[in-house]
Amino acid sequence: MPLKINEKYKSDENYISQIINDFQTSGELFGNGDRNKIKLFDFNGKTVNIKSFKIPNIVNKIAYKYFRKSKARRSFEYATLLLEKGIGTPEPIAFLENFNFIGLKDSYYASEHLVTELTYRELVEIPTYPDHDTILRQFTKFSFDLHEKGVEFLDHSPGNTLIKKAAENKYDFFLVDLNRMNFHDAMSFEQRMDNFRRLTPKKEMIAVMSNEYAKYYTDKTESEIFEKMWQATTHFQEEFARKKRLKKKLKFWKS
Repeated sequence: MPLKINEKYKSDENYISQIINDFQTSGELFGNGDRNKIKLFDFNGKTVNIKSFKIPNIVNKIAYKYFRKSKARRSFEYATLLLEKGIGTPEPIAFLENFNFIGLKDSYYASEHLVTELTYRELVEIPTYPDHDTILRQFTKFSFDLHEKGVEFLDHSPGNTLIKKAAENKYDFFLVDLNRMNFHDAMSFEQRMDNFRRLTPKKEMIAVMSNEYAKYYTDKTESEIFEKMWQATTHFQEEFARKKRLKKKLKFWKS
């Protein structure tokens, strides 16, 4: 598929196409590039963030050509949908998919690069972070608004919400790593609570989020919200620890 570009950037299509095609030989590496490689490029006074997705295995190569949308395409389309719903995310610029006779060869997603003060991860790792309680409560309201708009962000995890101070005691939130989402007409209580499961293992943070969520979600009591949110969290943490132990054993047996 040729380059698909945000209409806002149509006049810059040739330049955007060029920097994506030159991805391997230019740009500034951002992050460690363990799975997907991200590079930054200068563009009309702003910074463009281009993600090169990991080359898929043979099964996914075929699937992404014939049966499923690629991660790059989903990222672009979901970002567009989020902005239409008034949900913060870096502005989508373009995506590019390269196919060969087997299937998807490689794919790229270009978006605005946002520089923010922190992510949710800092709230988990630094309990004394300034304005911790305020940020956590505003993040919870942001998550409630996602749920009210039917957005189930499947990768709602510590590193995937960028947080920017907008004014005194006011913070803005931006979702990143968007390729796994579901969109609903309405979300059940179970879906809402399960969506918090990846965020923090800390009971005291779950207590604050439950307290704040209960202010807006009046179908359940605060204690019911806490119980369900904590249950989802502990189940996820137990499964995560179990998989980690299994990987460690497999590594030992292979050595």
